Amino acid sequence: MLPSPPSAFVAICTVVATLSLAACRGGDPPPSTPAGNAAVGAASTANAAAPAASGGASVPANAGAPVTVTTVRAVKRDLPVLLSATGTVAPLASVDVRAQVTSVVTRVHIKEGQFVRAGEPLFTLDSRTDEANVAKARAQMAKDEVALADARRQLARSRELLAQNFISQGAVDAAQALADSQAALVSADRAAVDAARVALGYARIVAPSAGRAGAINVFPGSSVQANTTVLVTITQLDPIAVAFSLPQRHLGDALGALQGGGAAVSASLPDRGGDMKGRLQFVDNAIDAGSGTVKVKAVFDNKERKLWPGAFLDVAMTVRTLTDAVVVPQAAIIQTARGTIVYAVEGGLAAMRPVKVVQAQGDEAAVTGVKPGDRIVLDGRQNLRPNVPVIERAREAAGRPAGGASGAARGGPGASGSASGGMPRDRSVQP
Repeated sequence: MLPSPPSAFVAICTVVATLSLAACRGGDPPPSTPAGNAAVGAASTANAAAPAASGGASVPANAGAPVTVTTVRAVKRDLPVLLSATGTVAPLASVDVRAQVTSVVTRVHIKEGQFVRAGEPLFTLDSRTDEANVAKARAQMAKDEVALADARRQLARSRELLAQNFISQGAVDAAQALADSQAALVSADRAAVDAARVALGYARIVAPSAGRAGAINVFPGSSVQANTTVLVTITQLDPIAVAFSLPQRHLGDALGALQGGGAAVSASLPDRGGDMKGRLQFVDNAIDAGSGTVKVKAVFDNKERKLWPGAFLDVAMTVRTLTDAVVVPQAAIIQTARGTIVYAVEGGLAAMRPVKVVQAQGDEAAVTGVKPGDRIVLDGRQNLRPNVPVIERAREAAGRPAGGASGAARGGPGASGSASGGMPRDRSVQP
């Protein structure tokens, strides 16, 4: 005869069989019994103890447990509003030098890449034909000047004879007309000489403005066509312009800054070349319908030749300044379903503050809803709820990674949320 099993073991087997039979029938579970309740409670206790023993992080943190955070002070100061863009260096003047007459190059006075002054000789063309034309025009003018002098003498003599009644008034009028026609002819000759001199001047090509000479495309003996052949390009480098585009929503700011004397513009040089300061000088008169942007241009001094035409730069323009703005780090701002908030520390507890972002600038933002001097939570904000006790830790000692790591170790809600970057979406926040 077999010994009878213990009563507890019998009770557990009875509960398991009853539950299995209920599941197969699809009906409601049977009413609980004291023995069954004890068995189920024991099983639940064992199941709950398993994750804790295995070190799992799925157990929610105690809502009353203090949260370690780092804080920063909200400060009141002036915040400049900067507009950032990528600009292209463009010269204020770039001239393609062409010959105005068809001729042959006899001399080149400059070298490639040379800096030239306005009016400095660049090229000399064959001018023998033009010199002959000038000489011919001068000879014709001299001949006509002699005829004019003779006509004036004849006119004077005719007037004397008229006074003595030796000739008629008609003879005097004819002499006057001859003198006037000779004077007009001399004037025409003088204009012809000037025209010949202008054509002769085309043989001497000078720099239209100061700048740097590019590649020279002709050499002595090269034939050039009038207004066709590009001899060289002169590019002005000092001062120089940087052109960039702004979204149309900032058009009013750009126009206001332009009327106020031009906004300050800074250009960041590549390879740690430093920053250069300039002024806004031009806003285009139309918005590009394809991109929705407006072209603007700033002028920079370029005596050290750091800016080169065609280069790309990072440009920042100060369009206005927010005076006495309350500034907090953008990383402290949380986006929730009900709006934008920050957490402040008051009396050792977390206090939720609804805020409105007035202007975001880099890593900072001007907001309303907090006061200067308020301690704003920066790291560890993803683990907070209103009125939760907090433990403040020095920001230098904690650092950003520590705030995120503490939240993950606690396994609290939102532990997987971002602890860095501006304005993250923290879905765990339930204001």
